[in-house]
Amino acid sequence: MLLTISTTLRPATDLGFLLHKHPDRVREFGQSFGTARVFYPEAGPERCTAALLLEIDPVRLARTGRNFADTTLAQYVNDRPYAASSLLAVALGDVFRTARLGRCDARPELAAAPIPLEISIPALPCTGGARIAHRVFEPLGWRVDARPIPLDERFPEWGDSRYLRLRLTGELRLADALNQLYVLLPVLDSAKHYWIAPDEVDKLIRAGAGWLATHPEKALITRRYLGRRADLTRKAFARLAELGDDVAEALEPPVEEDPGTGEDAAPGEEAAAAAEEGGATPLTTLRHRAVLAALEEIGARTVIDLGCGSGRLLAELLDRPRYTKVTGVDVSTRALGLAARRLRLDRMPERRRDRVELFQAALTYTDPRFAGYDAAVLMEVIEHVDPPRLGALEKVVFGTARPGHVIVTTPNAEYNVRYPGLRERAAAGRPARRHPDHRFEWGRGEFAGWTARVASRYGYRAEIRPVGDEDPEVGPPTQMAIFTRAEGGG
Repeated sequence: MLLTISTTLRPATDLGFLLHKHPDRVREFGQSFGTARVFYPEAGPERCTAALLLEIDPVRLARTGRNFADTTLAQYVNDRPYAASSLLAVALGDVFRTARLGRCDARPELAAAPIPLEISIPALPCTGGARIAHRVFEPLGWRVDARPIPLDERFPEWGDSRYLRLRLTGELRLADALNQLYVLLPVLDSAKHYWIAPDEVDKLIRAGAGWLATHPEKALITRRYLGRRADLTRKAFARLAELGDDVAEALEPPVEEDPGTGEDAAPGEEAAAAAEEGGATPLTTLRHRAVLAALEEIGARTVIDLGCGSGRLLAELLDRPRYTKVTGVDVSTRALGLAARRLRLDRMPERRRDRVELFQAALTYTDPRFAGYDAAVLMEVIEHVDPPRLGALEKVVFGTARPGHVIVTTPNAEYNVRYPGLRERAAAGRPARRHPDHRFEWGRGEFAGWTARVASRYGYRAEIRPVGDEDPEVGPPTQMAIFTRAEGGG
């Protein structure tokens, strides 16, 4: 992982004083997961660049027990050694600890003043794409150049990856820039490599001092930094309110998905809190109930959850003895790691363990392991597929795997006007989808048309049902289709 910090301050080599690292030396700093090195590719009076290079030791990373994915192979083969993440944020926080405090006895006036800065990160995972990078950095005074990295430059038709080349330029205090990076690197990735403990709230408040409380995206930043843990998020909002923030606004974060689960956390953490106090039932709970009821109604005994995310549906299915085989599939190794942890696979009794399987796969590529199930579930999955690739998913699931039943849920775009955050985004001319990673969201007519077309093409009957309370004007928040393979259809 690589991060560079450049300045054109005169003399530019004063950057070494501010970072407390001499331009003529290479410094090494041991980390529990590898080695961080600081060196200067250029150091002149007109321009100076400091580089932080983090080399990951995959064996040491695996031995910490806190790696992103719990599967054996993923401990050693994954993208983390090469793409900036919370690993780089931790190393940055350690290596530049004094600089983050804004202390510099040799140049105190420079430490307290904005200086011209340019920060570059060649590979950065960003859940939600370049627009999320613009949303979190631009309000802080940065000019943002965020360019998606193609999946393969030789095959442009494959589209872009979830990684960016990020370049930030602006005039800020170096301490502020370092603290912003410390917080926002894991926010963009929407993941951390370690367990998020209660003391993470203190870290966030300290690193966010002077900028987070007034940031227009403070809700998104806080929720992602704290791993969407509702208890910690509420504590952080309260702390921000003590700093003069408007807690009422913070308690209405924008609708955003829990990455890897394939589900929208709508309309926010406050819904879960309200449910605990006897208020409205969260939409995610209603969705699970609807899917479970449909599976019981069709009499399924073997179920494959395509896009299983963190495994909540799998856990609910395993608690019901009628399901003799439960399989979870996801393209994300991190999501599968979370599912394995949720299910406690390493401590699961043998008889229960024999009923469950997890494996990694992409739903747009034929895989023989998808076949042979009574029912397949695609819960809040299809909207994450680029429209040109949706036909490939249809062929894989309905044409090749051909389960007896397919259950699909997806947001009803017409209902988005009932979410204040989305309504305000639409009024401001901003994208008004429930999550930045959604490639599309369909209204009721569009979903009905897609359902009819797929059912006709692949020999299924289909029924559409609402999920959640139906609004008389815009319908339900979620729409569900139950496909049943026609007799003699394979």
